[in-house]
Amino acid sequence: MKTLKDLLKDTPVTALHGDGSTTVAALAYDSRAVTRSDCFFATRGTQSDGHDFIPDAVAKGASAVVCEQLPAETAHGVAYVVVPDAAGALADMAAAFYGHPSRELKLVGITGTNGKTTTATLLYDLVRALGYKAGLVSTVVYKVGERIVEATHTTPDPVRLNAMMREMADEGCEYCFMECSSHAIVQQRTRGLHFAGGIFSNITHDHLDYHKTFAEYIRAKKLFFDSLAKDAFALTNADDKNGRVMVQNTAAGVHTYSLRTMADFRCKIVEMHLDGMLLRIDGQELWVGLLGRFNAYNLLAVYGAAALLGLNRGEVLRVLSMLHAVSGRFEKIRAANGTTAIVDYAHTPDALENVIQTIEEIRTPGQQLIVVCGCGGDRDRTKRPEMAAIAVKYATTAVFTSDNPRHESPEAILDDMVAGLEPGARYLRIADRAEAIRTAVMLSRPGDILLIAGKGHETYQIVGDVKHHFDDREEVRKSFELLN
Repeated sequence: MKTLKDLLKDTPVTALHGDGSTTVAALAYDSRAVTRSDCFFATRGTQSDGHDFIPDAVAKGASAVVCEQLPAETAHGVAYVVVPDAAGALADMAAAFYGHPSRELKLVGITGTNGKTTTATLLYDLVRALGYKAGLVSTVVYKVGERIVEATHTTPDPVRLNAMMREMADEGCEYCFMECSSHAIVQQRTRGLHFAGGIFSNITHDHLDYHKTFAEYIRAKKLFFDSLAKDAFALTNADDKNGRVMVQNTAAGVHTYSLRTMADFRCKIVEMHLDGMLLRIDGQELWVGLLGRFNAYNLLAVYGAAALLGLNRGEVLRVLSMLHAVSGRFEKIRAANGTTAIVDYAHTPDALENVIQTIEEIRTPGQQLIVVCGCGGDRDRTKRPEMAAIAVKYATTAVFTSDNPRHESPEAILDDMVAGLEPGARYLRIADRAEAIRTAVMLSRPGDILLIAGKGHETYQIVGDVKHHFDDREEVRKSFELLN
């Protein structure tokens, strides 16, 4: 147990009502999870206000309450801490509660619209291959050394995040690589962490259902770099028009990477084939099993970060040539007749176009490209017609289908997607995703390429509030078997 006073050392406090020596057994921001001697945080969310649940938390035995406004009635024996920002206090106090584990790790955060998962995972795989213990916090999975933990969010809440990092440090991990989503940054889940460095991949329109404007989305990402310490590095993509914007106010040492212009770390794509590509990084050529210009950027970011972490550059290049693609990221499945399906998580217009342009670079004139894609429900509607337009622009035939409809009608989502398409555009709309994949396979000829975009590694489909088992890769394999 820690005393309340110990936990408040790095937290701005407006007022303390009660005993600062009160002991705290655990931290909770959900009143339903409170047990005796816990500290409850009355955070304000988009759906509810934690202040409404202070009496419930006290009734369950909370010894302390952190709030932005003192309740009208206070309970005897409970310490009330008034703070300017309860969410920020939660992050600060979570770090203190677990003994600031991020300070015992070389922690690197990766933010941007596309490429976060691949970059974080490749960095994890790289240092592991070099003989170091490491942790990973990604959209796909959390890893504490070799132990796999189910991922619930791209970036988990501060309590779970610091608890995992405590485990990493205690198990002898030297590194941790984590995705930093825009939601997490704005909600201050990454506050109180000590980063050795941060990486910016790129930024395109996404999450405008949450941030409302593209300017606010950019600001959210930039906040991460604004918070880096002067002993950290900030590695930014010089080819993204907002790459310099991200780091213009950071105290960290700024470094750049590029495929197109002068930068600290440079890469050139020499050759590209369906099974990989030949890259030249820092004047050295290496063959990698990953494919696409976007993966060249990811690999270059990994190389740059590894160099800035002090790892041997020659050894880093050697290991990079041995790494494999991340699950659900340009994952190839081949049929017996030579047809290739590519399953990819691309769920933004830019990501979809990047993947398709990669396919275009290797596709022969005789190969059809059939694209299956959809858009998630309860998410940014502005990208729906953009996604459809990109699919129709490149595909021999586009098949529009359900992604995760959530609380929206799949047909209404498809209506939004096709609304701006020109008359005569070659597309089918099939709301049932399994049927859409089967249809795409049946439309294919031997040797054609199918792109199944949007869900990637996900093994479920969200309808309403329920997750139903669904795996694009399983559906592709079942459909390929029917060709034999």
